[in-house]
Amino acid sequence: MANEWERPAQPPSPLFLGEKEKNLVKQINDEIIERVVGQQLLYFAIDTETTNFHPLYGEAMNKNFLHPIRVYALVEYQGVETEFMEGIGIDKKTGIVVKFHKRRLTEDQNLFVREGDFVRYGDIYYEIVKLNEPKALFGQIDSKFEVIADCIRARDGVFNGE
Repeated sequence: MANEWERPAQPPSPLFLGEKEKNLVKQINDEIIERVVGQQLLYFAIDTETTNFHPLYGEAMNKNFLHPIRVYALVEYQGVETEFMEGIGIDKKTGIVVKFHKRRLTEDQNLFVREGDFVRYGDIYYEIVKLNEPKALFGQIDSKFEVIADCIRARDGVFNGE
């Protein structure tokens, strides 16, 4: 009696997880973000070639920025938070959360989101203070497709994008 069930030479290709499906998701996300629900903002990236960083700490007193790039993203306004600081007074912080489409930025615009960069949303400049990449496409750990940036309003005199 011959064994009917033999192991195939190659495992079957993963279902709905190929490059074509990833490209379809990118195309749909691009279209929805840019034409339906996304907002425009200007992205000011630090010029790492001309900025003089401290050799030990990696910080720079004066940063040089590249020309701004228009990007589309989902922006969530966080409102104004008031805080009382003893001996100083009242301080107000304004923040936004920006959800970038990672593949659109890296592949199409050659832009990588980093802490310390600035964005302009409306007439206000915000500094990126925290990044997160929470979602993996189809559960594949190497296919992250979203970058979430927590931003706080830049204080007057800290950054001028004009």
